[in-house]
Amino acid sequence: MGQDDKPRFFELSSAEAVELLRRNHVGRLAFSFHDHVDVEPLSYVYDGEWLYGRTSQGAKLTTVLHHPWVALEVDEIEGAYDWRSVVAHGTIYFMEPEGGDREREAYARGLELLRALDERILTGADLAPQRTTLFRVHVDDLVGRGASTQE
Repeated sequence: MGQDDKPRFFELSSAEAVELLRRNHVGRLAFSFHDHVDVEPLSYVYDGEWLYGRTSQGAKLTTVLHHPWVALEVDEIEGAYDWRSVVAHGTIYFMEPEGGDREREAYARGLELLRALDERILTGADLAPQRTTLFRVHVDDLVGRGASTQE
């Protein structure tokens, strides 16, 4: 980029934002409790209105059980002025394999999608065996922005 070249900033269309979520599988989950905000990286799968992931027991799980509103940010970055970013806002729900019919179906679907990324998830060969809690986030709002030095 030359000295006189200025980047162009823009909003992504809904279709572009959805496509960015679909082609990526690592993002940062933001959640808050009282006056404290935390952000943690995690892997996910996007399937229409839902983001599926998994976590382990701990402070994050305790916090979001009481305050289930979260945001997930996913970025594609080529340079300081060449990037695209999507933020999905929604409510997090934890899934149990022993719940009611709808919960069991959601759990099975989440596990199926996550195993499409890594077939070892929740098996004896799992690379992160401590991450036993499956969740999904209903995407209520999706906003995408970008910057480019290209015309």
